[in-house]
Amino acid sequence: MEPDQRMSRRHARIQYDGRRFLTTDLGSHNGTAADGKPIPAQQPVEVQRVIRMGDSLFAVYHDITPLYQRGVIISSGKVLGPALQDVFALAKQSALFGDTLHITGESGAGKEMVAHAFHDSGPRASGPFVAVNCAAIPQGVAERLLFGARRGAYSGADSHAEGYLQAAAGGTLFLDEVGDLDLQVQAKLLRVIETKELLPLGANRPHRVEIHICSATNKDLKLLVAQGRFREDLYYRIARPCVHIPPLRKRIEEIPYLIDAAIKRTTTMAQVHPSLVETCLLRPWPGNIRELLVEVRSAVQNAAIQSCARIESRHLPEGAGTILRAISDTPSPLSEEYTPPSVRASDPAEHARIDQALRSHQGNVAKTARALGLHRTQLRRLIDRYGIDPTRYAPDSHTHKLDLDK
Repeated sequence: MEPDQRMSRRHARIQYDGRRFLTTDLGSHNGTAADGKPIPAQQPVEVQRVIRMGDSLFAVYHDITPLYQRGVIISSGKVLGPALQDVFALAKQSALFGDTLHITGESGAGKEMVAHAFHDSGPRASGPFVAVNCAAIPQGVAERLLFGARRGAYSGADSHAEGYLQAAAGGTLFLDEVGDLDLQVQAKLLRVIETKELLPLGANRPHRVEIHICSATNKDLKLLVAQGRFREDLYYRIARPCVHIPPLRKRIEEIPYLIDAAIKRTTTMAQVHPSLVETCLLRPWPGNIRELLVEVRSAVQNAAIQSCARIESRHLPEGAGTILRAISDTPSPLSEEYTPPSVRASDPAEHARIDQALRSHQGNVAKTARALGLHRTQLRRLIDRYGIDPTRYAPDSHTHKLDLDK
């Protein structure tokens, strides 16, 4: 790595007191930024995610050990930080010892990528991999599409039709958003899993089918069971073993590599400006990897249209990677000025996400904000808006100092 010519020999100091990071610019020539904002010299400023010194970026980690020990792996076009490496290891292990795997995680976080790893690691890796988005199947045809149908089974059935289960025979069927399946279809799916026998619509006798079932959802299946919208017996059959994919905002070490891969797939002519990476590190990316890749490719195109040799943050589409989309003059969700519009105040999914995050971090607002990719001020406003009491959950201290002398 070449020395950063824009970084001063004594540039900044970073302090960690066991709870938070404080950054002090030591009178550097080109200044220091904390979470995208320039900071005054000789005044300690708390930083939650990213420090910029010259053209160099430093991500904040409360525990650097996993990243230090295992780093980021690039394998077959996949970018795997320590958290995803753990998920892949569990998926591969599950494929060797069982025939089902359930994956949870937000939309775009990489569930199908993990499903492929499950398929490729099992005894049926040479068989087909069939992915089905259950949420996109029109009501009334799910049974026919999944299980197939014989000629004459329904009006217009002029020939035998193969279902997804038949197409995946000898391989793996990936059922994304499995919680959206109709209860009647769930019952029939359970029977196939337990008996390994498939009965297409209109058939008189079932036939044997050997198949691995991988399912995924961004919903709470236990909650759906409690609401009577998902069969309890099917839940216990497909929901174990289960792996959870952390959202991209909790895997920010992967972001620079994903940006690089997206740009290289689009052009070999342009260079990445540090402002692009810094901005992407600071944003929560609710659409996760899928959203990041799409928006970075758009930034490449915008830079090309403007005849720019370097792709900068200003080339990202407006609102990219934030909770809001296509709303003008909206500050970053990490800035103190950002206030979500009232239209989101009654968003039950957001309410549940904040409540769950606060519970996971024992009511610590700062840690919860970091986990959600938000500024503490914004999170406090959301907490007030939803009437959540963080004190229902519970907090921690000591001091390390690090001088960055270069």
